[in-house]
This record gives sequence, C-alpha cells and structure tokens, in this order.
Amino acid sequence: MTAGVTYERIDRIGRTEEGARLLDALVRVYQEVYAEPPYREGPRDAADFRVRAGRQSTRDGFRMILARAGDELVGFTYGYRLPADTGWWKALEEPPGDAFVEENGRRTFNVAELAVRDAWRRQGIAAALHRLLIADQDAERVTLTAHPAPEAAPARTAYAAWGYRKVGPARYGDAHPAYDVLVLPLPGHPPTGP
Repeated sequence: MTAGVTYERIDRIGRTEEGARLLDALVRVYQEVYAEPPYREGPRDAADFRVRAGRQSTRDGFRMILARAGDELVGFTYGYRLPADTGWWKALEEPPGDAFVEENGRRTFNVAELAVRDAWRRQGIAAALHRLLIADQDAERVTLTAHPAPEAAPARTAYAAWGYRKVGPARYGDAHPAYDVLVLPLPGHPPTGP
C-alpha cells in the first residue's frame, strides 16, 4: 500500500450530519474524476451520483472503502450484493443464459464505483481499494462495468490484471452509453459465464 495513505471501511452512510459530510467529500472526488475523458460528466451528473450513492448505501451487503492522505480524500470505492430480483444482467445486449444471470441475493457483489483522484493514480491506490472492498466477500463473483473508450485503457488494464473478464456490452438506460460488463470469479468458486 502507498505510504502516507490510510484506508477506512464504512458499512453504511447514515442520514446524519457526518453522513452528509461524507457524501459531500465523495461528490467532490466524483466530480474531479468523472469530468475527465471519456466520461465528461458535469454538475448534474455529480448531483445524480449523490442521490444514487445515498440510495445504494442502503443495499444489502453495502461496503465502502475510503483512501485518505491525512484529512484529504484521495479515492473511494463501494459496492453491494445484487438482489435476487436484479435487473443488472437484463441490460446485456446478448444475455449469456439463465444459469449465469440467476441471482439469489448473495451470489454476486457489484462494484458500483471506484475513483482515484488524478494526482494519486499509478501508486497502487485503486488496487488497494479494490482488494479491501472484495476481501472476504461471501459471494461467488464480483461484477463491474467499464467504459469501452480508448481513454479508459488504464482502468481496463487494471481490471484485466486483477482477473476480470468481459461478459459483454450492456446499456443501463437509453440516455447512457454502452458499457462493458466484467466479472471476476472469487477464490473457491468456479468461473461462471459465457
């Protein structure tokens, strides 16, 4: 892990003053990271993220890892278990089959966000955040989405190095671009998928 960076696990963002401050800090990092290509997101996207993060923090199995250098938030990641009635796999352009998409509320952990500020990249922080997020997960596999644009190559390279493989492209709403869905089998579980 990077010298001078500490990591903190959070299992819930409460509806408290402290929770609101945490969301404010997350939004600042989100705005900085996702303003860059290929995302080019703006203030409305950051406001949507704030609402989404607050809602996702109440999901079953929610876990967040923060990376700080002193008092400065330099990165974060969070995720949750996909529920049995998830629509996650329905967005795939070519569904891989019933056995693959079947969920029971414990089978798949979804990495919803992973963001590291530019000045702190290429120091192993994203890898440490990811490792801590999925450590001792009670799931068969982990999933996440990745932007297919060439500008996202560093993230895609990291995901491949961590063991993720592409399931296929998916579109989560008409207003959103297609993203690639990736899956990582967790130790002790056989690879699943197409």
